Amino acid sequence: MPTLNWLHREQAVTAAGQAPYRLLEELPELSYSLPSPTEEGLGERSNLLIQGDNLEALKALLPYYAGQVKCIYIDPPYNTGSAFEHYDDSLEHSTWLSLIYPRLELLRDLLAEDGSIWVSIDDNEGHYLKVLMDEIYGRRNFIATVVWQSRYSRSNDASLSNSHNFILVYSSNPELWKKTRNRLSRTDKQAAQYSNPDNDVRGPWRAIPWDAPNIRPNLTYPITTPTGKIRMPPSGRHWSRTEDQWQEIVNAGLAYFGKSGDGAPSFKSFLKDAPAIVPNTWWDHEETGHTDEAKKEGQLLFDNDEIFATPKPERLLQRIITIATNPGDLVLDSFLGSGTTAAVAHKMGRRWIGVELGEHAVTHCAPRLRKVVDGEQGGISKAVGWQGGGGFRFFRLGPPVFQEDGRIHPQVTFHSLAAHIWFSETKTPLPLTPDPLPKGERESHPSPGGRRAGDEGKSPLLGIHNGTAYYLLFNGILGEQSEAGGNVLTHRLLRRLPEFTGPKVIYGEVCLLDEAALRQADITFKKIPYQIKAG
Repeated sequence: MPTLNWLHREQAVTAAGQAPYRLLEELPELSYSLPSPTEEGLGERSNLLIQGDNLEALKALLPYYAGQVKCIYIDPPYNTGSAFEHYDDSLEHSTWLSLIYPRLELLRDLLAEDGSIWVSIDDNEGHYLKVLMDEIYGRRNFIATVVWQSRYSRSNDASLSNSHNFILVYSSNPELWKKTRNRLSRTDKQAAQYSNPDNDVRGPWRAIPWDAPNIRPNLTYPITTPTGKIRMPPSGRHWSRTEDQWQEIVNAGLAYFGKSGDGAPSFKSFLKDAPAIVPNTWWDHEETGHTDEAKKEGQLLFDNDEIFATPKPERLLQRIITIATNPGDLVLDSFLGSGTTAAVAHKMGRRWIGVELGEHAVTHCAPRLRKVVDGEQGGISKAVGWQGGGGFRFFRLGPPVFQEDGRIHPQVTFHSLAAHIWFSETKTPLPLTPDPLPKGERESHPSPGGRRAGDEGKSPLLGIHNGTAYYLLFNGILGEQSEAGGNVLTHRLLRRLPEFTGPKVIYGEVCLLDEAALRQADITFKKIPYQIKAG
């Protein structure tokens, strides 16, 4: 497959792997209206607002959310050469490609198997972005390019007045996504195609022709109209179904021959029976909003003109989230901007993660989302019946999990290291509910530590993956008073571990068992920190 080449491509391709795993530190004073006290770890049901570089933030999320995000929407800088207040949108072309490449890689790893990623872009980088995404996500995983009518007015000083932006859509598994994506409700304009000229008690309807292209002898038969006229298929066509099926139409009172009663046969299709609409790729501003609408939404929210130069209207995100998710699904935006994606996801009952670099994560995103929680009535609120509720947690990027000398940072907790080790071993996020021990195994020790409120410090068993049990001896997880607080694997400590008949991987500071004992117990011991993968 063709690939795109640019200055410093080699560094961009390796940037995601070289980015450090960082801690995420919660700022309770900026978190808002949580339904229950926060617990250590990120929590499956939390809405997260993260301030910091989105490359490192995405890397920090991998141990918790890899393969879990149902819908990713991003609106990266378009590289137009204009100077935006909140984004450097005048990046040199190669620099822009180097910025976006590793972020797309990490977003791919966060995407669920039935998930989709939607990327807004314009003509300046859109075609290059398509080639990059073909490479990173796979060309066969391309769904479509949505054309959004972002402007309704014309620019008289332009050679050709630009009225649209693109949204590139990819999925991890297009066939699965097609089965799980949602259709759209009919708009009033679409419903107006149905009428009820004969006052049918079944409501509005529209006539569907009974003929179809080509000639098939078994579908060529006479049809008698109510006036006695005999109708045959038009030249070069046949009836769409069999004579018996036509009789069923007649018996059901669905046959229609036009106002005269002797026109071409058709049948009534009622609005009440009409299926939802398959989404198409042309989104006009009447249905999904436009940039002026988005700016007005921002002005009402912030009561000033200090808003993003290219905000997206809430109706646009509502359309994307409606198609791509269901209530309770996880939505991620790593270029959160003014917070529109998180606000719309929250109002629609989805979980969300938003990442934003600048200080406006505090000055714009957090205040906007507090208003959403309190029940603000702008944007789509009335359309979705939003009255407020929920909450979110505010995080900033903390220190790297591993210091420059390879040692574990002193701020790292058991749960943070457990999530990192589990991900490095399995490439899956540490589950909130661990895999149960096989039937017959001892289950007296709840696990894993820190995954439920009060569980911290109770069990070193992280879980079982592909028939192997993983344990972590760290920060005195067993409450030992000797041997480095239970971080040293001894025969005595081994007897205290939750039992598992099968291969076991145990991380700890020191192992006092000899090779024969390890083989007999089917244990692979990995020394902290040196045998923990740091990237």
